[in-house]
Amino acid sequence: MDINGRKIGFAITGSFCTIQDVIIEMERLAFLGADVTPILSGNVASINSRFGRSEDIRRRVELITGKPAIETIAEAEPIGPKNLFDILIIAPCTGNTLGKIANGITDTPVTMASKAHLRNGKPVVIAISTNDGLAASARNIGTLLNSKNFYFVPFGQDDPEKKPTSLVARFGLIVPALELALDGKQIEPILV
Repeated sequence: MDINGRKIGFAITGSFCTIQDVIIEMERLAFLGADVTPILSGNVASINSRFGRSEDIRRRVELITGKPAIETIAEAEPIGPKNLFDILIIAPCTGNTLGKIANGITDTPVTMASKAHLRNGKPVVIAISTNDGLAASARNIGTLLNSKNFYFVPFGQDDPEKKPTSLVARFGLIVPALELALDGKQIEPILV
């Protein structure tokens, strides 16, 4: 399925070392004609890290999309009632956010966006980036793999020797993962 003209919510959480990689995919979606709305977690909206300043991230995603970023729970809540998106991508999705979504916790703009979007029975695509994907977060990955309307961007270990439990999505596969999820299909293989 073509993503041209599709309304896509693009939520970014605090895996700061991968944010620049996912912003490239946001640019790709905009270039392909998608109508993209940025959603920033509280940490992304407020923390300056060695990987970039929060204001620079906000400015860049707003420039790419031409829209102000959703940055609060109150701003994210209308996503469901107003049926704002065809699909929601969470990239990067930290283990913290993954755990909250898997356990029904709604206390951030991104978790509220997911909950609000899911009420319409539409797909949520997750591109994980977590140091404990093969440890504490493994059960949450399993929960969402077995849950309706959740799809994953293929992922694998990013540094098995230095970080043996760390998993990161292959962000370059976001576009095909979204296209298939819009058709109700999981991109395969999931593990790469």
